[in-house]
Amino acid sequence: MNERTARLRQESLDAVPALTPERALLVTAFHREHLGRHPVPVLRARCFEHLCRHKAVWIGEGELIVGERGPRPKAVPTFPELTCHSAEDLRILDVRPKTSYKVDPAMIEAYEREVIPYWRGRSLRDQIFEVLPAEWHAAYAAGVFTEFMEQRAPGHTVLDGKIYGKGLRDFQADIRASLARLDYAGDPEAVDKRAELEAMHISCDALILLAERHAEEAERQAAACADPVRRGELETLARVCRRVPAEAPRDFQEALHYYWFCHLAVITELNGWDAFSPGHLDQHLLPFYRAGLRAGTLTRESARELLECFFVKFNNHTAPPKVGVTAAESGTYTDFANINLAGLLPDGSDGSNEVTDLLLDVIDEMHLLQPSSNVQVSRKTPDAVLKHALRVIRNGYGFPSLFNADSVVEEQLRQGKALEDARAGGCSGCVEVGAFGKEAYILTGYFNLPKMLELALHDGLDPRTGEQLGPRTGAAADLRTLDDILRAFEAQTRHFLDIKIRGNQVIERLYATRMPAPFLSVLTDDCILTGRDYNAGGARYNNTFIQAVGIGSLTDALAALQSEVLAKGLDLPAFVAALDADFRDQEPLRLRLANRAPKYGNDDPAADELMVRVFRFLFEAIDGRPNGKGGAYRLEMLPTTCHVYFGSVCLASADGRRAGEPLSEGISPVQGADRRGPTAVLRSAGKMDHVKTGGTLLNMKFSPTLLAGDAGIDRLHHLVRAYFKMDGHHVQFNVVTAEKLREAQRDPGRHRDLIVRVAGYSDYFCDLSPELQEEIIRRTEHQSFD
Repeated sequence: MNERTARLRQESLDAVPALTPERALLVTAFHREHLGRHPVPVLRARCFEHLCRHKAVWIGEGELIVGERGPRPKAVPTFPELTCHSAEDLRILDVRPKTSYKVDPAMIEAYEREVIPYWRGRSLRDQIFEVLPAEWHAAYAAGVFTEFMEQRAPGHTVLDGKIYGKGLRDFQADIRASLARLDYAGDPEAVDKRAELEAMHISCDALILLAERHAEEAERQAAACADPVRRGELETLARVCRRVPAEAPRDFQEALHYYWFCHLAVITELNGWDAFSPGHLDQHLLPFYRAGLRAGTLTRESARELLECFFVKFNNHTAPPKVGVTAAESGTYTDFANINLAGLLPDGSDGSNEVTDLLLDVIDEMHLLQPSSNVQVSRKTPDAVLKHALRVIRNGYGFPSLFNADSVVEEQLRQGKALEDARAGGCSGCVEVGAFGKEAYILTGYFNLPKMLELALHDGLDPRTGEQLGPRTGAAADLRTLDDILRAFEAQTRHFLDIKIRGNQVIERLYATRMPAPFLSVLTDDCILTGRDYNAGGARYNNTFIQAVGIGSLTDALAALQSEVLAKGLDLPAFVAALDADFRDQEPLRLRLANRAPKYGNDDPAADELMVRVFRFLFEAIDGRPNGKGGAYRLEMLPTTCHVYFGSVCLASADGRRAGEPLSEGISPVQGADRRGPTAVLRSAGKMDHVKTGGTLLNMKFSPTLLAGDAGIDRLHHLVRAYFKMDGHHVQFNVVTAEKLREAQRDPGRHRDLIVRVAGYSDYFCDLSPELQEEIIRRTEHQSFD
């Protein structure tokens, strides 16, 4: 880092997340005046235009990339049209010990005076909870599943390369052509399509206006600037903001700025869960990078400086506040923007290039939490690129994560996507796959697998509450074999999946009719062509994901029931009673379950075959079920932080886990249960048919000494290549000792910069809840490759 980017980075790190009422007040005032005067898509676009016209414009000292979500870095807006926080919510956010947001008393007063009276009962969250049936509410309250979109709009969306060849004026020409093709006599949707297309056109003008306001501010600062160097930079910024996004970018800085304005637009228009991502940034920037070098207008050092300024902008953007269950399932400031590197080109050739290496150097030097990053590793990816990524990983940030690009393509082909679209796609957010710029891939919430077994062992009764939550599938005395237990588990799971999907269909319809996203639709094929919104099936592909949590815990519990209970003739009702009592006076039994039963993650057929059986059932129960937008449901395996929350609503389990303790995360083994080395972990995980998923998440932890020197990198390189030959989807690494993590617990002030991999994202260890800290410490720390 040079002096500029080092200072900007430190300012970003020092900035304290704080809520701003700016957006909420602007949206409220606009709706008071305009509600009912326009069709809903036009209303949404006009509201976005109102925000772009009136929101504060910030250009910080020395910035080369400009534009903030709020009036200053880490000033976080709220979205009352989605979820209207109560005054008590705001007070809690201000003082809660983890992921707090400073809230000025004036904001609470403004909320109580203006925002809450208008939006209470009108917010989409209120409408969702009002129309969902009692069975959905009961399952949600019991921790059977969560619902992403009760506080956050559909997101995890990634842009392709279209903006680098077309300005928004070009997109508006496409919109006008689509308007001209409308058939009002033969198409009953023509009037609705006209409203949507008009909204898209308005939203383009809105963002152009926001860019022009940044140009004006840059010119104002330039006129007052005594430093000729900075004055020249501000004049360049003004020219850039006059050019993009209205017109296609011509150089490296304009290309970065075009994306950044689009990023701001998507997350200003709506809180697209979570954020927005630039896709294959190295591939998109390569032509501008090479052209700048040839023309002598860019050097590797100046490109690196621009990229470092670009990274700071991501890190300035704290995720909007979450409360209740949603905060428990995703307790982080991270907004989940994820940059894809390497991978494949649409023609199937290697997608890595010199910008890939440049970005890896930036990731290593900046080591900021945001943006997240990953490397798409194909069999065609050069070993040098993978080893460069591994050297960054070795430094202990938990990023970049690694994806199997060949499996990612195969997964999308199985879903019916065109080959070129699949190759140009990749991963967003945590691990989910999608066709970049062409797909609305919606994450609907987490599903608690061990809770299904708990209900199966209690004949559908929730033992925490005594409520008859699920169907009656047989008392414990009637479950004489593991097949009996699995049939009860499957019946409970199908029952709650049906409830979850019925709820999702209602929620999707509410978003389609009441919360369109016209600007996001401009950037997503084929919304302009069809005249339909991103939230209403306008995208070329529309997949909906249910994320299953705790397959490692579930597998180990089933294996223990088989080997330590049924095979030894123990009375199942008495055993279930021991679970309900959290093994009180039964410690020898708990230790036997924990230490003698087969465990997933050890290449043990007795456990792994159960994992495969459960996975096949989940795939058959979810995959291909139709959603409300012409697409289908898909199975995904990741937790964010929900494995901690889900564990808190489960009593003790048959693998020896005590009541309330976290579940396994992703497809990782139960914490500490993998005792035969990393190769055994990968062999167990590789038995899952990853191609049938929309993404799987595997966390591993290594001692730093194991990865020392070139030899350590070579061994880890072979390990990754071997796993991907087994069609594994994803793997990521923590490189840290449990001892260092304990030190950070004892003295957090000395370890404020300690970054760890949590699930599909990295976070500061000291910002994590005590439960999550313990869960990460308990993960097996591999000290050899055997």
